[in-house]
Formats: sequence, C-alpha cells, structure tokens
Amino acid sequence: MTRFRDFLFTTFIGGFVVLLPIAIFILLIQLVIGIVVGLLSPLTNLLRNELNLAIPEYLIITIAITIIVTFCFMIGLTVKTQIGRRSFSHLERQYLLKLPLYGTIKETVQQFTGAKKMPFSDVVLVDVFGNGTRMTGFITDEHSSGNYTVFVPTGPNPTNGFIFHVKADQIERLDNTKTDDALRSIIAVGVGSANMMEY
Repeated sequence: MTRFRDFLFTTFIGGFVVLLPIAIFILLIQLVIGIVVGLLSPLTNLLRNELNLAIPEYLIITIAITIIVTFCFMIGLTVKTQIGRRSFSHLERQYLLKLPLYGTIKETVQQFTGAKKMPFSDVVLVDVFGNGTRMTGFITDEHSSGNYTVFVPTGPNPTNGFIFHVKADQIERLDNTKTDDALRSIIAVGVGSANMMEY
C-alpha cells in the first residue's frame, strides 16, 4: 500500500513539475497581451465611438501580439549590438538584479527556452592545476568573461566534489559523452572512462 501511495505521489509531482512551467508561460503571455490590449483601449474606444467603426476583438488581440513580437524583436536586435549589450548589462547589474526573484526567473526562462543549458548537461575534462592531469567534471555556469564554473565529483559518491572556476582553455568538452555515462564512470571509480576518452 505504501509503494502504491508513493507511486501515486511521485507520478503526480512529476506531472506537476512538467506542467507548471508551461502554465506559468501561458499565464505570462496572457498577462502581457492583456496589458497591451489595455494600452490600446483608448485608441480602439476612439475609433468605435467617434468614427463608429466596429473593431472585432480578435483584430485587437492580433494587433497586440504583433506589437509584442515587434517589440521583442527590436530589443533582441538592440542587445545584439555591442553598445546595446553593454547598456543592458549595466541596467541589469544596477537595477534588475536587485529586484526580488529576477535572477531566479531569468535562470528559469533561459533554461526553459534553451537559451541556457541545464547544469551538468556538458561533460568536460578539466585541467584544474595546469599540469596536464585532467578531471571529469560538469559545467555548472558560464561567466560573461568567457570563463567557466566546473563541478568535479568525487568517486564513488558523485554528490560530493569540488567547485572550480577555470579559464576556457583549461576545459575540454566531451560532446559525445552523455551525463549519465560520465556519472556511471564516476560511481564505478573510473571504470568505463576509456569509452569517454574516445573523442
């Protein structure tokens, strides 16, 4: 009975975790569209009342979506330039990162949209001490300077390990190695490493 209850609970939590980001995304889209439609209401009311034009609701929503898409495109185009990128970075450091939950929401959105990879998705060999001795690790963060934060687990318990902040030339990506395979090798204290090294 306990196993069945645990099965029901974990299955429910699994579905909830999958659906929650999607639901939040949909709600945010609806909120943004609602705000833009609200901003357009004086113009639409003017056209309806003064010019007696019947404007369908779907047309207003279409205009709102077009404005949102155009605005996002213009912002994206701006931050692709060096000046725009520096300006946004300054704005983010000075103001946005001080807002509650901004950093968490940004990380979530980047991972949800694929703009930022999930931690542990990149398996690397890292030469921490610069002497040619390489360790199996996982990239957990990428810095604006181009450097990386790497977690190097200890075998046979990969939940323990060390965090290193290294330069880009100190890591070698193992693009053909899956995270699960690397973790299995660490748990097996190195058994299976030969397959990882065949790159």
